[in-house]
Amino acid sequence: MKLSVMQENLARGLSIVTRAVSSRSTLPVLANVLLKTEDAGLKLTATNLEIGITYWVPGKIDDDGATTVPAKLLTDLVNSLQGGDRVDLELGAGETLHLRCGRFESHLKGIDADEFPAIQVAGERPTTRIAQRVLKRALEETAFAAASDEARPILTGVLVRFEGETVTLAAADNYRIAVKTIPLIDPVSDISIVVPARALNELTRILADTDDPVELMVAQARNQVLFHLEGVDLISRLIDGQFPNYNQVLPQSHSTRAVLDREELLRAVRPAALIAHESANIVKLQIGTNGDAGIVVSANAEVGDHVGQVEAAVEGDGTTIAFNARYLADVLTNVDAEQFALELNGPLSPGVFKPIGDDHYVHVVMPVRTTS
Repeated sequence: MKLSVMQENLARGLSIVTRAVSSRSTLPVLANVLLKTEDAGLKLTATNLEIGITYWVPGKIDDDGATTVPAKLLTDLVNSLQGGDRVDLELGAGETLHLRCGRFESHLKGIDADEFPAIQVAGERPTTRIAQRVLKRALEETAFAAASDEARPILTGVLVRFEGETVTLAAADNYRIAVKTIPLIDPVSDISIVVPARALNELTRILADTDDPVELMVAQARNQVLFHLEGVDLISRLIDGQFPNYNQVLPQSHSTRAVLDREELLRAVRPAALIAHESANIVKLQIGTNGDAGIVVSANAEVGDHVGQVEAAVEGDGTTIAFNARYLADVLTNVDAEQFALELNGPLSPGVFKPIGDDHYVHVVMPVRTTS
C-alpha cells in the first residue's frame, strides 16, 4: 500500500470514523482503524461490532493494500500536522505504516487487515431517502429521550416507523417520551425498526444542514440498517424486541394550557435546577388561572430555595406540577422552538410540551409526586 492524501481530508475522516472505535473491547484490532485503498481513494473504517463507520478520503494511489493501526494514535499524529500539507502513507514489512509529512516521519505498528471484522453492506438498494437537515433536526429532538441504562434494552433505541410518505421517530425512557414525524423523499411500505440511540447520535454529528439526501437501507433480515451520504457510510445493528405502544401514554385532552417563551422558561429552570440538584432534583411549576397569570418556577432544598416567574398565556384551571429538573431542561434545550404550549391535567398527570407552529412533534414528561 502506497498513497498520498491531504492532511485536512485525512484528519476529517479520522474524526468521523473514530467515534465508532471500541474503547473497552478484548479484541485489540477493534482499537484500530482499517486503512484500505478503494475507488481511487483511501477508505477508513472503524467499528465496535454494534456501529461501523466508513469514510472515503480522496487521494493519489500508487499501490493498493490495507492495514489497521491504532486509531487514537493515528488521529493524534495527523491532527498535529500542518493543515494544507500532503501526507504520504506506505505499508512496510511487519505491518508497519510509514507516515511522512514535510520534514516529519512516523512509523506505526499495525495489525493485519484480515483480522479486522468484516462490515456487511445492509442492502443493494436504498429503502428510502430523507433530507439531511430534516433528519438531523428530528434526531436532535428525539434521541436524547432514549434510556441510557440497559435495564430495558429496547428503550436504549429509537423506534423508526415508516408509513408511506412519512417516518415517525419515537424515543422513551420510564419518565418521558419524544415523538417526531417527518416527510420522506421516497414513499415506502410500512416497516418499523429500533435503532440504538448511540448510533443515531453519531449519525447526527455526520449529517449536514443541507437538503441533500441521506439514503437509508434496511437489511432483509431486519438485523441492521445502513445510512449512506456522500463519502460516508454508517451501519448499525438493530435492537430486537417490541417497542412499547407510546400512543397509549399520550394524553388526548387537557384542563390547563399555557403558551410560553421557551428561552424564558429555560432561563427560569436553570437556576432552580441548581438548587434542586442538592435535594431530589425536583422543580415545581405553579400555573395561574385563566389569562396572563403566568408560571412560577421554584425549587427548595436544605441549602436554600429559588423562585422565578415566567410570562404565559394561560387557558383553563390553575394547577401546580413537579418535574425532574433534568428532564425539563432537556426538552427546552434540545427542541428548537420560540414558543411552547404546555398542556396539563393536574399535578399527577403527564405534562405535554408542544412547539407552537410544529404539529408533528410532541414531548411528554412524567410528573414527580411530592408531599405538598
